[in-house]
Amino acid sequence: MSSKISSLPELVSARALELGSKVAFIDDAAQISYEEIHEKVELLAVNLIHQGLEKGDRVAIWSPNSINWILVATAIQAAGGILVPINTRMKGSEAGFILNKSKAKFLFTENDFLDIDYLDLLKNQDLPNLKKTFVLNPNQNETEASINDLFSNQSINLPKIIQDDVADIIFTSGTTGEPKGVMINQLQNINVFDYWSTFVGLNSEDRYLIVNPFFHTFGYKAGWMSVLLRGCTGYPEAVFEVEKIVSKIFKHKITMLPGPPTLYQSILSSNEFDSSKVSSLRLGVTGAAAIPVSLIKDMKEKLGFETVITAYGLTESTGVATMCTPNDDYETIATTSGKSIEGVEVKCVDVDGKEVASGEQGEILVKGFNIMQGYLDNPEATEEAIDKEGWLHTGDIGIIDDKGYLKITDRLKDMFIVGGFNAYPAEIENILLNHPSIIQAAVVGIPDERMGEVPKAFLVMNGKDLSSKEEIIKWAKDNMANYKVPREIEFLDSLPVNAAGKIMKFKLR
Repeated sequence: MSSKISSLPELVSARALELGSKVAFIDDAAQISYEEIHEKVELLAVNLIHQGLEKGDRVAIWSPNSINWILVATAIQAAGGILVPINTRMKGSEAGFILNKSKAKFLFTENDFLDIDYLDLLKNQDLPNLKKTFVLNPNQNETEASINDLFSNQSINLPKIIQDDVADIIFTSGTTGEPKGVMINQLQNINVFDYWSTFVGLNSEDRYLIVNPFFHTFGYKAGWMSVLLRGCTGYPEAVFEVEKIVSKIFKHKITMLPGPPTLYQSILSSNEFDSSKVSSLRLGVTGAAAIPVSLIKDMKEKLGFETVITAYGLTESTGVATMCTPNDDYETIATTSGKSIEGVEVKCVDVDGKEVASGEQGEILVKGFNIMQGYLDNPEATEEAIDKEGWLHTGDIGIIDDKGYLKITDRLKDMFIVGGFNAYPAEIENILLNHPSIIQAAVVGIPDERMGEVPKAFLVMNGKDLSSKEEIIKWAKDNMANYKVPREIEFLDSLPVNAAGKIMKFKLR
């Protein structure tokens, strides 16, 4: 890739000139070439400006993976706006919080996806900054404003997008329970994922099935943006259904399939699994959870991957900090997260901030070109996360061995991972406390064979209401994303606390 490319809109323009009619993406509804992406992105961008979008305005997308998601996300940035992806599993109040926190001017969403009307979920939310909502993938008889209204010819010049412009704000919850918006600029996205896609071996001949959701760095930047960077063909997948995935791998001769460990485990245990159906697979990238050595072995020997890589990163590090190499052995790939990527430093420190010796446990710190610009409108949290020397304090605990390989030994304080999704106990606890009968809540992760970990809630009730465990779980399903919903409930008379009144969660595990 030319070093002159420093933004997503510039990348799309360059690829259109270079690759022309080559197919860039194929989803269940359509396919689109590189030159068509450029044409449609420019039309959408000028129409967004015509609708009132100004430089630096935020535009949210709350929708599953699709070609239209890619077009709008790129057009937002080409128009000078900032993309705000929203997790499709969120409920109305959760999405409303992000829309208000980001002051999003426009929203692209769905009114009929898997029987969910996202517009309806927002009807009781107070959204003073939101000026207009568009249906991203409208049906033929659509009556709401939609993406189809944004393809008219307009005499508007697009702004110049520079490398320091903020490209996106992705919300990550952290441990306070209140989501924080992570700001990443254009050049960071290009540089990190130009490196990432080259390092994993993605090339222009690959066929990349993108199952990871676009609202997450893994689906957005390591997903469709990496397709554009390498000039290959991407296949966005809206819903993970293992039989459909196996069928698509066979039909389209898919070569690249990243995902959390649960994705590969699901394929291996599927009734549809037949090694001959997945023989085209070449590249796999995983992480986000403890991985059995046997899974890495099965990925290579049963699924046929030539290359399997594990990695570590945070939204605050543009998604990547360390990576294994294609030549590492099964044990190394399964039990470590690799070495720091080029241009990035990683170290572990003790409670006094002093670097620990190799093989000793400490908090993981990261420094380099990948570190976020800061948290949106939250200088205090930014200052707490990034010290004066530019080190990002991850809150994760790890060990770096004498070869420089990082092993994660504990998660970000109490965070746990549910099938590839980060679950933050404080956020779940805050939602549970909205239930009229709950006066105290503590959430921990417990092992689950399929999902890795799932939430368990310890609750202290007010004694006036006799809500059952089943009723509370049903209430939780209506009020939070499904991966956050406690799978188990335990009632307690009181939660264990220390002298300072802090809940001692180690006693609950």
